[in-house]
Amino acid sequence: MRPDERFHGIDDDFRSPFARDRDRIIHSGSFRKLEYKTQVFLNQEGDFFRTRLTHSLEVSQIARSITADLGLREPLAEAIALAHDLGHTPFGHVGGDTLDESLKADGHPNGFEHNFQSFRVVTALEKRYKTFDGLNLTFATLEGILKHSYPYKKRFLPAWVEEAFDLTLHPSVEAMIVDRADEIAYMSHDIDDGVHSGLISFDTLRESPLIAEILQKVYDEGIDERNDEMFRYRFSSHFINHLVYSMLAYSQPRVAALQSGRLPSSEPLPVGFEPALETEIKKLKKLLYRHLYQHKTILRHMFAGKQAIRGLYTALMSEPKMMPEYFFAQLDTRTRHRVVADYIASMSDRFAMKLYNELYGRI
Repeated sequence: MRPDERFHGIDDDFRSPFARDRDRIIHSGSFRKLEYKTQVFLNQEGDFFRTRLTHSLEVSQIARSITADLGLREPLAEAIALAHDLGHTPFGHVGGDTLDESLKADGHPNGFEHNFQSFRVVTALEKRYKTFDGLNLTFATLEGILKHSYPYKKRFLPAWVEEAFDLTLHPSVEAMIVDRADEIAYMSHDIDDGVHSGLISFDTLRESPLIAEILQKVYDEGIDERNDEMFRYRFSSHFINHLVYSMLAYSQPRVAALQSGRLPSSEPLPVGFEPALETEIKKLKKLLYRHLYQHKTILRHMFAGKQAIRGLYTALMSEPKMMPEYFFAQLDTRTRHRVVADYIASMSDRFAMKLYNELYGRI
């Protein structure tokens, strides 16, 4: 199957195939719901903090910039970036982990995985056409969404997926770029949001040599922490630029050297950073985990989210008639636990908490 082909026929269009993918994703209901899905800070904590929607837009911007510089297919990277988080549950990663635990504890070993859920959203759960399910995206866009996490082969993947997408091969270079752009975006905006919230400080972050190097660039501009908003903005700009330019320097010759055809998944990715910088990035992630993601304020909100996911799963499995008619009607042809999981995964944070409070009392 060619990268720009689709599983279902399509009329001629003035847009390129990947641009059409991007537009279908943007106009989907699942994309709009990302506005009220947690990145790190719950949406109701303030208008400033990132959500899954703003995160996806930032990933898209970074991925577009990198692919454009490398002379690759910018609309393909944009489509994959905008769709890569469509399968996230409410309350961020902890929500997905809790739904996975609930399903497995209930005797359903395939559980829940948000990357595959994103693929299911665009191939099955979005209903826009009479003759087929999903958004009918191109093969390359679907592959980029499916192969967002390594290893690509997972025991819960249906047989048709393994037949249609060769899991022994890496996805397109554009998909690899989206994966690293995702990393750059979340580190940058989590630091910005964390410092803005007061949960972490640049004094703590300075333990990372990478952060210390970026901070010096801001100081060299004659800006210090007394000008808080400008300081954070300049830090984010330098941080993203440093990683993007470093990625381009490392990746450009490797991407140029690629022969036509596909790269086996056993081969190292041609997109990334020099080993020393990769090490510094890993150390920074550990620092963020200790001081931000495990901060008591974040953990308290996430604990509430866990309780909501568990409670909703228990309630809806017990009484599925509480689901909207659209989901309830699916019980005639699909298993109850998967319909319930799809319904919960589709919720925004505020709707999930509202429904939980309605069923159990306010938390």
